[in-house]
Amino acid sequence: MTNFDFAPLFRNAIGFDRLARIVDHAVQTAPATAQSYPPYNIEKLGEDAYRLTMAVAGFAPEEIELTVKDNTLFVTGRPAQAETPQAELLYRGIAARAFERRFALADHIVVEGADLRNGLLHVGLKRVVPEALKPRRIPIGAAPQLVVEQAQAA
Repeated sequence: MTNFDFAPLFRNAIGFDRLARIVDHAVQTAPATAQSYPPYNIEKLGEDAYRLTMAVAGFAPEEIELTVKDNTLFVTGRPAQAETPQAELLYRGIAARAFERRFALADHIVVEGADLRNGLLHVGLKRVVPEALKPRRIPIGAAPQLVVEQAQAA
C-alpha cells in the first residue's frame, strides 16, 4: 500500500486535513478493491449542478435511505424480506442485496432531492456558496470618516 507524506503541505497550510483523508481513502479504495454494486453515474448538469444516478433495480423507495453527514453522502439500500416464493428460482441475475455507497461532497454541496424511476435512483446535488463567502467588490473612496480621522491622529 502506498502512503503519502503530507507534512510539507501542513507546514504552510491550515485546515487541509480533510484533503489528506480524501486522498488516503482514494488510495485505499483503488479500482481493484473498489465496490462495484450498485453501478452509478455522476453527471455535471451545469456550473453548480450535479446528478448522481444509481441502478437500484428491485428496490422500493422505502428500502433506500439517503443521509448526509460530515460532507459525505451515504446511500444505503436494504431490501425487505421476500415472502415465500411462488415459484422455484432457477437463476438469480438481478442482485437485490443490501448495499452502502459513500460519496465525499465538496464544501457547500447540498442534496436538493432524490427520485426513483424505472429502477434508477436520481439524486440532485447543487453547490450553494453562502453570500458571505462570495467575492464582493469594495468601492474605493467609501471609507468611513472614523478611519481617516484615526490615521491623521497617529
